[in-house]
Amino acid sequence: MRVDAAMDGRTDAAIAEQLGEIRRGCAELLVEAELVRKLARGQPLRIKAGFDPTAPDLHLGHTVLINKMRTFQQFGHEVIFLIGDFTGLIGDPTGRNATRPRLTPEAVQQNAQTYQQQIFRILDPARTTIEFNSKWLSAMPLPKFVEIAAQSTVARMLERDDFAKRYKAGQPISVHEFFYPLAQGYDSVALRADVELGGTDQKFNLLMGRQLQEAFGQEPQCVLTMPLLEGLDGVNKMSKSLGNYVGIDEPPDQQFGKLMSVSDELMWRYFELLSFRPLGEITALRTDIASGRNPRDVKFELAREIVARFHGAAAAEAAQAAFVARFAQKALPTDLPLQSIPAQDAAGTGIVAALKASQLVSSGSEAVRKLSEGAVRIDGERVQDRDTRLAVGAEHILQVGPRRFARVKVEKAI
Repeated sequence: MRVDAAMDGRTDAAIAEQLGEIRRGCAELLVEAELVRKLARGQPLRIKAGFDPTAPDLHLGHTVLINKMRTFQQFGHEVIFLIGDFTGLIGDPTGRNATRPRLTPEAVQQNAQTYQQQIFRILDPARTTIEFNSKWLSAMPLPKFVEIAAQSTVARMLERDDFAKRYKAGQPISVHEFFYPLAQGYDSVALRADVELGGTDQKFNLLMGRQLQEAFGQEPQCVLTMPLLEGLDGVNKMSKSLGNYVGIDEPPDQQFGKLMSVSDELMWRYFELLSFRPLGEITALRTDIASGRNPRDVKFELAREIVARFHGAAAAEAAQAAFVARFAQKALPTDLPLQSIPAQDAAGTGIVAALKASQLVSSGSEAVRKLSEGAVRIDGERVQDRDTRLAVGAEHILQVGPRRFARVKVEKAI
């Protein structure tokens, strides 16, 4: 749609258009003036983003970067989806308070295969190059790696927040963990990357790419960092291990239901980082809600768009119909005002406290009695375990008996 203008026009307007879309949702762009000079040449840029195949499936958190790669593709640039089959064997220490367990080569290859199958639901296959960094790293002679290692220092490595914390706490740091940023940085040399994308937690590694490119006589890449997408709980980074994720390979009904569970506030974060709608349309949706439109209806639009991306428009419409039918069958009202209830601790709050805070019961003993009677439901599902907990950031419809309802959101304790 914008490809021709991007590549054959070097006008300030064409560059400004690209920059506007490139900046959308990004946390940091380093160095913007350098990127402007690269764009002004009117030649396709080489855009790199690396993904270590440490899990078998991608989730919406991964797609924040992939969506940005798609943006570059639409402007005619060359996208390189780099599968870190070699770096995956090292294990990225970013954000870790202990050495990450190393994966087996078999697990890495199996996961890499699923990535290749999933990314083309977003990216254009004709404009995407898939590379594996084992291609240049696994056969690298030791003298070459020593040359790379000589470009950094232990003091520089210890500037990393995660390494610094572990060193200060007396926790072990394996020498091979220092290899990771060097290997990732050299990927940019091997690919002659013009721009590298990564999460905000990857900034150290991305800047290492700039440093190594300069050391090897290349023009340094620009670095674009994207925010880490919060999971369904609205608090923690989306992660399969935390169970707060939406997998891009999950069935349509499951995807739709999970997306409808996000809070009204988090919905806008998902619109910004996951939706392909123009920002003007998203602003108009905010205005609609301020004018009285039900946030649930806007959330329907988000869920339909995401499900349609991975399963098609018909599947998205069917998923919405099934979602509405499930709520109708459970007699759950959809127009309840949202109540904020306090979390008891960092993990959330117990169902007994939630029932009291939402004024569905008058006392803790009544809550316990109603639970034992089977009169309590969460989102239409009967709950009898008094130890049931609601996570921070989560929204739920609580029900006691046939006619008492409350729509609640668990707020983090201050």
